[in-house]
Amino acid sequence: MFSKILVANRGEIAVRIIRACRELGIRTVAVYSQADQDALHTELADEAICIGPARSSDSYLNVQQILSAAIVTKAEAIHPGFGFLSENARFAAMCEEMNVVFIGPKSKTIDDMGNKINARQLMMAADVPVIPGSKGAISDIADAVKIADEIGFPIMLKAAAGGGGKGIRKVYDKEDLPHHFTSAQQEAKAAFGDDSMYIEKIIYPARHIEVQILADNFGSVIHLGERDCSLQRNNQKVMEESPSVVIDDKKRQEIGAIAVKAAKAVAYCNAGTIEFLMDEENHFYFMEMNTRIQVEHPITEMVTGIDIVKKQLEIASGEKLGLKQEDIHFNGHAIECRINAENPAFNFAPSPGKIENLLLPAGGLGIRVESAMYSGYTIPPYYDSMIAKVITYADTRLEALLKMQRALNEFVTEGIITNTEFQLDLISHPKVLAGDYNTAFLQEEFLPNWTPED
Repeated sequence: MFSKILVANRGEIAVRIIRACRELGIRTVAVYSQADQDALHTELADEAICIGPARSSDSYLNVQQILSAAIVTKAEAIHPGFGFLSENARFAAMCEEMNVVFIGPKSKTIDDMGNKINARQLMMAADVPVIPGSKGAISDIADAVKIADEIGFPIMLKAAAGGGGKGIRKVYDKEDLPHHFTSAQQEAKAAFGDDSMYIEKIIYPARHIEVQILADNFGSVIHLGERDCSLQRNNQKVMEESPSVVIDDKKRQEIGAIAVKAAKAVAYCNAGTIEFLMDEENHFYFMEMNTRIQVEHPITEMVTGIDIVKKQLEIASGEKLGLKQEDIHFNGHAIECRINAENPAFNFAPSPGKIENLLLPAGGLGIRVESAMYSGYTIPPYYDSMIAKVITYADTRLEALLKMQRALNEFVTEGIITNTEFQLDLISHPKVLAGDYNTAFLQEEFLPNWTPED
C-alpha cells in the first residue's frame, strides 16, 4: 500500500479521498488554488501546496504544477477524483513517465474511451450493443444530413471528446441540423480543443442506467450493480438511486455481464462506470465509459457495503481485487441528491458566497452527507456549483425517500441559496415516489409545472 498520495482535486471529492486514505494509514498531500486557501481539504490533509491562481486552467488543470507538487512532497501516487484531470490521458501518461502512480486506468485506456467515436467502434468490435448512429467522425454538414436521414430524426449531435453536457445538441428536424451542427462544433472546439462530431439516434424517452465496475491488474473484473440516473436537467444528473426500480435480477445480471465484457475489451483496470440508455422495450445501448470515480458512487457503496475509493487505492497499489462476482450482494435501497449553490427560481443561477450558518442532516441510520462546507466558509465563484451530496439508505425505496425528505428539510445553509427546496419538491412528486420517470420527466414535465416557494 502507498505511504503518501497527492489528491489532485478540491471540494467534497478531495475530502472523501483524504478520509479514505486516513482510514488506510496513508498520508495525503492537498493541492489548492489561491481561492481555496481556506478550503476544508487543505486542513484535513497532512500537507497542502498552493498550485496557482483561482482559474482552473492555472491551478487544478495545471499539469506541471501538480506533478511538481507530487515530486517535491515525494508522493507515490496521485488520485485525480472526478472532473479536472481525472480523464486526461496526457496527464495519466506523464504520471506514468515520472513513476508516479495514477490512481485510475492506464493512459491508453483513458485515451481509447475518452474519444466517444473510438469508444463506439471498440464496443461494436466487442459485440456490445451501441446506439444506432455514425460509425466514425463527421466533419461537415452534408455528411451529418446524410447519416441523419439514414437513421431518422430525432438525432443527437455529440462531440467526440465531449463530457459534462458540452458539445451536445438534440435535433428534431432536418432544417435545424446545419445551425445545431455549427454551434455544437464551436462549443466542442472551445471546451475540448477538438470539433470532431458524431451522430446517434435519440433513444427518448429512456432510462439512463449506469453500471459500476471494478477491475484489477490481474484480469479480474466485477460489477457492483446499477444506478438509475434518469433525473437530469440539461444533461446534468440531479438525483440518482440504486438499484433501479425497472431492473430485476435477471436484467441486472444481463447488463452487468455486458458492462464486464466492455471493461475487458479495453483491458480496464481500477474503478469505472459503463453508461447505458434503456429504451421503452428494455433494450440496452452503450453510451460511454467514464474512466474515473463517479459523483454518485456513494449509493453503490451503500447497497453493496464496498468502499470504492479504498478499492481504487488498493488496486492502484498492486493488490488483487479480492472479490468475485458471487461475493457481491445487493441490499436495501440508496438515493443521492446533489446540492448545488444555485437559485432554481432564477434559472439555476450560481449562488456563491459566505455560509453564515450551516446545519447538516444527521441522526438515525442511513444518512450520509459528502461535503467540504463549514460555517464561515466562503464558496468561491470559480468552480462547479455542487457543494454537497445527501445520501440516504434504507431497507426499502419508500423508506429511503422518506428519509431523504427528512434530511433535506433539515439542511440549512444560511448566507447562500441552494437547490434544496427544488430537490425536496422533486423527490416528493407522485411520479418520482412511484418510480415512474425517465430522462424526459424532469425537463419536460416537472420543471414546467414547478413553482418555487416565496
